[in-house]
Amino acid sequence: MNVPDDSKRFRQMDSDTEFMMERRLRRDSPQLHQLFRSTVFSLQNLLTGYARVFPEFTDHSELHSIEVAAFCNALIGFDQIDMLNADEIYILLMGCYLHDIGMGTREKELDSLLAMFDSADYLATHDRSNVGAVIRDLHHELSGAFIRKHADLWEIPSPEHLFSIVQVSRGHRKTDLYDETEYPADYQLPNGNIVRLPYLAALIRLADEIDVASSRNLGLLFSPDQERNGSGGLHFAMHKACRALLVEPDRFVMENHTDDPVLRAGLAERAEKMQETLDYCRDVTEKRTPFRITQKTVEQEYI
Repeated sequence: MNVPDDSKRFRQMDSDTEFMMERRLRRDSPQLHQLFRSTVFSLQNLLTGYARVFPEFTDHSELHSIEVAAFCNALIGFDQIDMLNADEIYILLMGCYLHDIGMGTREKELDSLLAMFDSADYLATHDRSNVGAVIRDLHHELSGAFIRKHADLWEIPSPEHLFSIVQVSRGHRKTDLYDETEYPADYQLPNGNIVRLPYLAALIRLADEIDVASSRNLGLLFSPDQERNGSGGLHFAMHKACRALLVEPDRFVMENHTDDPVLRAGLAERAEKMQETLDYCRDVTEKRTPFRITQKTVEQEYI
């Protein structure tokens, strides 16, 4: 089968965008790049902490963070990278690596983190003793609280940088990216640069949503088929069936490999959820920022 020239060209460009932000940050602000590198080094053990609470969950370690950053690079693309200043790139990269830090919340630290944000309504209607459910449901808020509590570990340059990193990290799920107080369109930093928070948070949310392929859990490709007993087994089976997620100029393509009708139905539901997130992030970006997300649809191909 011949691949159209445009597709070949884009896929080459897509591979070239890998580490685009990191390279641009090193060029434009060696100091911020060094701070980011130090943060990544310090997070290697912290990010694997999710496995203590969720040993059978999909990967939320630094490997997932790398994938989220790679998807952000592809979504930004060469056409828009020059529109981002060094501070925005630093903040976005920090968010890529910190957005799921709350998934590894230790039980002894849970209460202190819950006290740092408004969790009363949630706790009034949910079983506090089910620690795993609490962490899973509130992990975006726990991530924000953890970042604020331990900000001194990463020498974040200013309170304004800290606020931005917290908001972008929280923004990967549930938060209202249209809220002008939570996500100001032109947030001012002490050095005079601005941060377009709605765009950065939309990128994180979309990149996190589309990290669904089996490459996120490489062991799945080489392990026997799991029993589909309950939602956990089905969840892993769908990850195994989705072999790749391609970012093309106007669409995302899930490359799936399964004849199982149950898995096909589950993958169709996942594609619908991804489409909802894509529509939301496109709209936020278009209405609140000068940037664009060019992809319009989530499609499936069976290989």
